[in-house]
Amino acid sequence: MDGLFDDFKESFINFITSRIFVLMLVVLLFYGILLGRVFLLQIIHGEDYAESFTMRIKKEINIASTRGKIYDRNGEILADNVLSYSITIEDNGTYQSDREKQASLNRIISRVIEIAESHGDSIISDFGIICENGRYVFTQEGTALLRFKADIYGRRTIEELEPKESAASAEQIMDYLCGKRRYYISWDAYTPEQREAYGISEEDLSLEEKLKIATVRYAMSLNGYKRYVATTIASDVCDETVAEIMENLDSLQGVDIAQSSLRVYNDAEYFASLIGYIGKPSQEELDSLLLENENYELNDIVGKAGIEQYMETALQGTKGNRTIYVNSMGNVLEVEKETQPESGKDVYLTIDKDLQMAVYDILEQQLAGILLSKIQNIKEYVAAPNASAASIRIPIYDVYYALINNRVIDTSHFQAKDATELERSVQQRFEERLSLTIERIMSELHSENPAAYQDLPKDMKNYMSYIVSDILMGDRNILMSDAVDRKDATYIAWTTDEVIGLKEYLEYAISMNWVDVSGLEVDSPYLNAEEIYAVLMDYISTELQNDVDFQNMLYKYILLDDIVTGKEICLLLYEQGVLEYDEEAVGRLQSGSWSAYSFLLDKIRNLEITPAQLALEPCSAACVIADPHTGETLACVSYPGYDNNRLTNTMDSAYFAALNKDRSRPLYSRATQEQTAPGSTIKPVIATAGLEEGVITPSEIMHATGVYTEAYGSPTCWIYNQYRGSHGNINVVDAIRVSCNYYFYEVGFRLGGGRTTGYSSDRALETIAKYAEEFGLTEKSGLEIPENSPHLSDTDGIRSSIGQGTNLFSVSQLARYVSAVADRGTVYNLTLLDRLTDSEGNTIEDYPVSVYNKIHMADSSWNVIQEGMHQVALNTDAFDSLNLTVAGKTGTAQQSLRHPNHALFVGYAPYENPEIAIAIRIANGYTSANAAAMAADIFRYCFDLVDEEELLTGTASEATTEVISD
Repeated sequence: MDGLFDDFKESFINFITSRIFVLMLVVLLFYGILLGRVFLLQIIHGEDYAESFTMRIKKEINIASTRGKIYDRNGEILADNVLSYSITIEDNGTYQSDREKQASLNRIISRVIEIAESHGDSIISDFGIICENGRYVFTQEGTALLRFKADIYGRRTIEELEPKESAASAEQIMDYLCGKRRYYISWDAYTPEQREAYGISEEDLSLEEKLKIATVRYAMSLNGYKRYVATTIASDVCDETVAEIMENLDSLQGVDIAQSSLRVYNDAEYFASLIGYIGKPSQEELDSLLLENENYELNDIVGKAGIEQYMETALQGTKGNRTIYVNSMGNVLEVEKETQPESGKDVYLTIDKDLQMAVYDILEQQLAGILLSKIQNIKEYVAAPNASAASIRIPIYDVYYALINNRVIDTSHFQAKDATELERSVQQRFEERLSLTIERIMSELHSENPAAYQDLPKDMKNYMSYIVSDILMGDRNILMSDAVDRKDATYIAWTTDEVIGLKEYLEYAISMNWVDVSGLEVDSPYLNAEEIYAVLMDYISTELQNDVDFQNMLYKYILLDDIVTGKEICLLLYEQGVLEYDEEAVGRLQSGSWSAYSFLLDKIRNLEITPAQLALEPCSAACVIADPHTGETLACVSYPGYDNNRLTNTMDSAYFAALNKDRSRPLYSRATQEQTAPGSTIKPVIATAGLEEGVITPSEIMHATGVYTEAYGSPTCWIYNQYRGSHGNINVVDAIRVSCNYYFYEVGFRLGGGRTTGYSSDRALETIAKYAEEFGLTEKSGLEIPENSPHLSDTDGIRSSIGQGTNLFSVSQLARYVSAVADRGTVYNLTLLDRLTDSEGNTIEDYPVSVYNKIHMADSSWNVIQEGMHQVALNTDAFDSLNLTVAGKTGTAQQSLRHPNHALFVGYAPYENPEIAIAIRIANGYTSANAAAMAADIFRYCFDLVDEEELLTGTASEATTEVISD
């Protein structure tokens, strides 16, 4: 039986295997015939029919919706969309190895860059690193920089970053991206055999070339989870670029031309702080958006700031969808279904475009006028003993230096191939001084007997401070901020007492483990204190040689020593195209018939050089104008502005970096984010508290001497400080009119219990806070853009009653408060939003006014407050020539004796029947008379009191000679 079974099994196996063999032959033959047919078709048609036949990939494509537009209250377009051409790339090739893929992608991207740049176009530059002075630097700092690093290293949150990743320099990140761990961009990422096989040059790419390729590769990696999704690598390209790309598509695997919608902002610098811009979301932004709409993706373009961000979900619209089938080459085989996108909603703001632009220009003209009145033909300003902040003057040498320090003049171009003879000459002198300066610094840091900080020359003090704050405690955090003990005696000896030198401080910091050199290139992780100090010295020396900010600092002393002259600075403005070339002006400068001092005053007067460019004090201002009876914001101006067109769609990283380094801080809203003490503009609130609490009456006469002896330190009134005088017998209206500090010290004293129950500062502060809250001064104003929360004074009830203490308010918050005064009690939440419509103009939603609070106060009290403010206007020179009744309050807030005071004005007009309320602040504006002068010009514009051409001249305004003491 066993034998029969074995014979049967053998026969059965032979039968099966023979049938399988035959079947396999048939299948192979059939498949070969089909492949041959496809191959023949490929020869005939020149198409990749083999790929099409063997691979059929289903692809879901989101179709972006058209973003809604943004209008002003009168229907003027502020944010629009235009059609443009973009270059896109998909990772849709097939490769034998990963290195072949990397080499191919890099070669294709490099060719696209070459084509685009040959026609004046450029690729995306929204990466967080730029190339500056021959080295890589970050465009961001702080939390934003850590978020960028987390994205680079694939960490979902910044908390997940490893210590070395957090401390990574821009150069280290570029080495990581260009090397074998990521994109194989560097020449040495390949073996000699691979370089030959893939056609890679034996010469490495330049820093700029590597950065451009890495920028595109990184953008593509954000779509890595969706292989067949295109990445935009160049936007708004010209017709010539489009034509050449199309002609070369057969050699540019995955590259295509797409028609796209480009966001455009009209009159950008006037509205940037309000409108914001759009771009790709960060992970945190995406997580937040997904809570509102699950269809958002990391590659979407979303609102990143301002109204664009606040109204994102309304402006965005609804995506469409297309389901298609493609082959492995990305060629479309079939469109299965398609859903069209829905356009976003249009947003109408309460802002009046013409008013916004006029106010911005008025602020700039007035700032230029203030600067002109303060610039003197001197090298340095030395304050006289007991001089006030009002005495500060601006040396012309500070103007020379400002043009370099704020990067108006590009010092990096001095060593460019096309540098002019003057640029090369300045660079040579600079390099000689740089070498000597670094030698001085390093000699001091290696000295056996180093000088104490307080004994160093002024320039060396600045250098040593910069080494600590920027080089050691900057992005690399080598001198670890969190580790440093601020109460340590040696720390105090260095920072406060200044009795030791930097060498002693660093040696001590090393001994206390405040120094971490693990992120630097060291031979061993185990170093003794002496070796760590040596590593620090090498690092400091190298950084000083390349650090742009340090080099700019050095120019201050090069100018003061006349190694580079003011005349040369002026000529550089022409050579670098900052000023339009003027042969006559250049000739006069060269001959000496036009001094550098007179030349620069002329350019500032004509706004060819603006206060923003100089970034001297003052260089900024803010104004908020509201309808006092609705809270609608008619203008919300922050000077200086910026061009948000260069940040939108795909960000211009170099421009963004320049904005972040700009000393005039254009990205910082002076209207809603900047906060200072309110000065005497707070006095009407204190008067209200006094009247309502019954500690003063409208008719009470108070004898105001110049010195208030009830408070510690016996604070004085401004009239005593200036003239050793006093205001004598005054009532509350008089006190507001003359801004009598003595009177309001007494009110604060009485609010705290005074002579009745005994003074308590806490009680005074609580009562002040009660009325500040009534006027909305304890909350944000309601504006739909980022705004810092106010801070009500929590110390010294008496001094807080004149606006000192720790009071901090934004201009927007002061505008809401004065609007409530103008309305006699209704405190509205300020708003920028008017209505929402569809693309046809049909209203979807009207945004209603929102009341924050209603102040219930006797008419007699309102009459007193408003009459006092009316008397202020009557007592102010700026309003003398107006054919308009005004009420207001000026304020001066001291920063320090080293900086001019802040200048403020709040008010409304007409006095009898208010139509607008206004708040203005000039940071470091010297005197509130300057803020009043701004307000007067704005009233002239709003009420058509003069011809527009007479007011908006495009030149500096005549500075006021009035000095208001308040």
